[in-house]
Amino acid sequence: MLKITVVSLALLTSTQVMADVYKYVDAGGHVFYTDEPRNKLYKRIIKTPIHPPSVASASPFMAAVLKRHTFSGVNKAKYNELIEDAAQRHQVDAKLLHAVIQTESAYNSTAISSAGAAGLMQLMPATAQRFGVINRNDPDQNVEGGTRYLKYLLTLFGPRLDLAIAAYNAGENAVIKHNNTIPPYRETQDYVRQVLALYKQ
Repeated sequence: MLKITVVSLALLTSTQVMADVYKYVDAGGHVFYTDEPRNKLYKRIIKTPIHPPSVASASPFMAAVLKRHTFSGVNKAKYNELIEDAAQRHQVDAKLLHAVIQTESAYNSTAISSAGAAGLMQLMPATAQRFGVINRNDPDQNVEGGTRYLKYLLTLFGPRLDLAIAAYNAGENAVIKHNNTIPPYRETQDYVRQVLALYKQ
């Protein structure tokens, strides 16, 4: 179950600006990053380069609420070959892997959530063990395990890409429990919108 989520960053007009980034951890261990804190529970953690997102392909909800936060493209470029190789090995669209990784960790290989998810694809210990990952902090192992898990979900839920993405966030049992629909969890519903918007760009 993946717990880090990047949400609700305002649309920027310059090609690159320095912006305060705030972090909030909810009671369920979900980690949220934003440049527009909603209350004092959000703690400022860093000033970081942010590039303006493209939300042309996003739903109206995504365009209004979940405008994409991207850090410097350096890390994305750094891991691009690794992601492409994993995608080819497991026959998963590389664009989908990028969308998941950007949403999960913004390409931060050392990202760790309070719930214990770690790495580029934010693997929980049980998921890592299930898919043969010994060191979740190793980018190669993390992407390999995360890609194998995503491939499993894509196979499990057939043509329903949205259900596979929901299951990556909430677990396949949550999707099955809700009669093969996206679970009625706001975080999961937002997560699916975010990943799909990035994937369709």
